[in-house]
Amino acid sequence: MYGRGRRGGSPAPTQGGRRGRGRGAPLPSPMASPEAGAISSVSHLGGEMERLSVQTEPPAPTQPAAIPAPQKQKQQQQQLVPASSVKFAQRPDHGTVGSRCLIRANHFLVELADRDLHHYDVSITPEVASRGVNRAIMRELLALNSTHFQSRKPAYDGRKGFYTAGPLTFTSKDFVVTLIDKDDQGSVNIVTLISAQQKREEIQSHYQVGIHNRPLSSQGVPAGKTKGCTIVGRSFFTADLGGQNEIGNGIECWKGFYQSLRPTQMGMSLNIDVSVAAFYEPILAVDFVAKLLNLGDPIRAATRPLSDSDRAKVPPPPLPRCCIVSGIHLRWLIDRVLKKALRGVRVKVTHGEEKRYKITGISPSATNQLRFAAEDGKQKSVVQYFLEKYNIRLRFASWPALQSGNDSRPIFLPMECCKIIEGQRYSKKLNEKQVTALLREACRRPVEREHSIEQIVHFNDVEQDDLAKEFGISVKKELTCIDARVLPPPVLKYHDLGKARTVRPRVGQWNMINAKLFNGATVNFWMCVNFSSLGEQMAASFCRALVGMCNNKGMVINPAPVFPIRSGYPNQLEKTLAEVHSMCNNERKQLQILIIILPDVSGSYGTIKRVCETELGIVSQCCQPKQARKCSPQYLENVALKINVKAGGRNTVLEDALNRRIPLLSDTPTIIFGADVTHPQPGEDSSPSIAAIVASMDWPEVTTYRGLVSAQKHRQEIIQDSAGMIRELMIAFRRTTHQKPSRIIFYRDGVSEGQFSQVLLYEMDAIRKACASLEPNYLPPVTFIVVQKRHHTRLFATNPNQTDKSGNILPGSYDDCSVLFVGLEILSDSLANLRTVVDTKICHPSEHDFYLCSHLGIQGTSRPVHYHVLCDMNKFTADCLQTLTNNLCYTYARCTRSVSVGSVSCYAECAVPPAYYAHLAAFRARYYIEGDIASDSGGGGTGPPVRSEAAPVRPLPAISPNVKNVMFYC
Repeated sequence: MYGRGRRGGSPAPTQGGRRGRGRGAPLPSPMASPEAGAISSVSHLGGEMERLSVQTEPPAPTQPAAIPAPQKQKQQQQQLVPASSVKFAQRPDHGTVGSRCLIRANHFLVELADRDLHHYDVSITPEVASRGVNRAIMRELLALNSTHFQSRKPAYDGRKGFYTAGPLTFTSKDFVVTLIDKDDQGSVNIVTLISAQQKREEIQSHYQVGIHNRPLSSQGVPAGKTKGCTIVGRSFFTADLGGQNEIGNGIECWKGFYQSLRPTQMGMSLNIDVSVAAFYEPILAVDFVAKLLNLGDPIRAATRPLSDSDRAKVPPPPLPRCCIVSGIHLRWLIDRVLKKALRGVRVKVTHGEEKRYKITGISPSATNQLRFAAEDGKQKSVVQYFLEKYNIRLRFASWPALQSGNDSRPIFLPMECCKIIEGQRYSKKLNEKQVTALLREACRRPVEREHSIEQIVHFNDVEQDDLAKEFGISVKKELTCIDARVLPPPVLKYHDLGKARTVRPRVGQWNMINAKLFNGATVNFWMCVNFSSLGEQMAASFCRALVGMCNNKGMVINPAPVFPIRSGYPNQLEKTLAEVHSMCNNERKQLQILIIILPDVSGSYGTIKRVCETELGIVSQCCQPKQARKCSPQYLENVALKINVKAGGRNTVLEDALNRRIPLLSDTPTIIFGADVTHPQPGEDSSPSIAAIVASMDWPEVTTYRGLVSAQKHRQEIIQDSAGMIRELMIAFRRTTHQKPSRIIFYRDGVSEGQFSQVLLYEMDAIRKACASLEPNYLPPVTFIVVQKRHHTRLFATNPNQTDKSGNILPGSYDDCSVLFVGLEILSDSLANLRTVVDTKICHPSEHDFYLCSHLGIQGTSRPVHYHVLCDMNKFTADCLQTLTNNLCYTYARCTRSVSVGSVSCYAECAVPPAYYAHLAAFRARYYIEGDIASDSGGGGTGPPVRSEAAPVRPLPAISPNVKNVMFYC
């Protein structure tokens, strides 16, 4: 039993590093999380991690011991073992369950000639973070030192990797390179050290056999016609692939292509896909400002005051009337919109000699007020200077000027004389209009996407590339054909009182019209607050219909609310919620659910959730006013599903789980974890990353998940407090099920391939710490699976009869879309009710991974979820793990369909429900510290200011106990 210390030894640590009470000590409170470092030392990890994938019995952990704070910090920062020495789980076998079918994937077989390949490590001093600058340095090096390279054409990945088809004349050599920055006209001296490391055998096997663990960036290998392309990560953008399309506010969408060279079971494979990205329009700065603020004609805008309608176009908060001056010379506008939108943008001047500048800010005053010291020592205005020097009469002199240089030596440039340089990626957050336009370009039906990929392959024409000839690389021009399998859906169990006691989904979705919830929650005390313009009668009618739907589906909800519907003003959210909470408490009727009809204008959801969940301890269900007006049965049913799990009920369970028929789950108490880390929006470096871990609280059904969240360092992917969070969740599992877990299955979302080793090292050790702190020698076997959604593998059907109505392979996906589709009618019975899984050819040559299409196609092209098993102490077979993951996807609580991708934002990336729930929980917690993220308009929004250095981590406000005990994040 948890919490017992060993006789004669140190007692098991409890919360905050405090000592326990020895034998018979009570269970620690699940509301407190111990520091991860206070549970056990991590020094044992280096000698054990290499054996993780081959152990039959886990080794006994070292005795937990408290660590002094300085030592803890040192150990947490130390990389204990090289990432290359970590061995991931090997593929046990290939799956056989399901019906076979033939599909195509956007992988292209790469053939390599027998060349004498050599690899060199590159070190650039001082260190440069930008791949582009690194490449420029190497280009300069090769141009000035051609004799040392014997006319070879090396490949460089922008970081450390430098490859040649044959040895160089040296094994180690220093080069001094002077790089001229064309934008700032500055000279940068770079010392480049290239140390030769002969790795012929390793590289040969890397290319020809494909045993290397991670993919090669396409920037480090022959990539075809990539010269002149704008490079973003592993994607290349050029006007030759379809041009550019405006998406609003001075931003345009570019089409490009992604490619990476990957080791697969069929050999080396080139993965090619369509990409889209947002770029600044190459227009005059004045035109950009006019588009950014929707001012129409910039000349007219420069000669008139800013009207009320103009102010309404500016992103919130609205401009105070007192800050309006003539024209658009507004202090708030300058400081909060223009400065943020234009900082870092490169421009070229349109007068005199062409020069380039990087914008660092906005002038403190209007252009017609700027003066400088002329050559004769007299003060001269900028307006006068341009008239005399260039015969240019400035028409936008009432506007601020762009500033380049630094504050001590600023360079002021009139906006009308500056043009934004083409090919600059827009990395700030897009507003809703821009996201919609970008998704419209990104979402293409499978036939269209496959055709575009084939066009890219012919456009690239790798064989004609000089580097390809140098390295002897040829690429097949046909998409790879794969033998896939379609898995049968599970049987879902509903309540026995319904007409339909069990349901077998069709094409990834089902209809529960004749079914009742498996465990309907009981709600005695509820209330509704209306912040919208809906009339009292319409709001009351909506509440009656919603309560009726809940009761019809098997819940027991009191028809009468605690108090009649309360109307509130959108600008008094917190006051109204506090009053409602106080009223109910005075009546000694603690609210179990608060139904909230949101304001008509978006932007208050985050505030409501923060106040309810962290200040008042209220479980809330928000509803859109337009949906409340329609009051459609499909919407009501969807909301009823959410209310049931928030009130402690369960919507449906797997019949095989009830009957104990799921291998490696039903035989012994098993806890399933999901974990994810969400990072701040692009361009925001003052907010922390937020980690979330959820865990199943019911066994053997595994449908109810409790969630914990924690703030951590900015863009830190490894979960820093994972040991404490896991410990608390395992204690909650023990209290709920009255059993301790004998097996752990851990789905980890949001990890890129380059982070596999370190995430496994630290988070597997955190699991060990959590277990060891609960009971001596307690270490249940763990299966650690990474869930990847942000990859570029796409699957296409070869047989039209094996697709859904969107053209995707069964059951398909909605790719790159941010809308959750629920309650849709069942598709044609002629379509098979199956799901596609792939674990051959395009998968890793030796490690255990597979692709699963676990979701219904609505819009765009299927993006299967990639599951990569890093550690497997439970020894799953391929069929067992694939079937388990497939079946779990049908237990998602929020709708009657299997799921794959999240709906909270266009960056959502979750799949199997535990990982999905962790994503939802982490995204919810960001509201607590950042307000309404979704309402922030990226082109000069109202979010926290961008800083040059990351701010200290702000702890999250504590979630109220009664809220944390249910699935509040659904």
